[in-house]
Amino acid sequence: MKFDIYGRFQLDIHREGGAWAAYRPVAGKRVPASDLAIPPEVSADELAEYLDDIYHELAGPGDRISRIG
Repeated sequence: MKFDIYGRFQLDIHREGGAWAAYRPVAGKRVPASDLAIPPEVSADELAEYLDDIYHELAGPGDRISRIG
């Protein structure tokens, strides 16, 4: 699943071995988002809300986190 984080950057998040793995697409590569840890109990439906809780300080008025893939 891909998420747009307030129009500032994107994250590609996948389930790997019962845990969430997050990557930032950079120049055609996937770089691990080592600054982000997503608890395994967060469901796929809750990811956008969880990401908003983590990154809310980057948001401006009307900015949203949206799933793009």
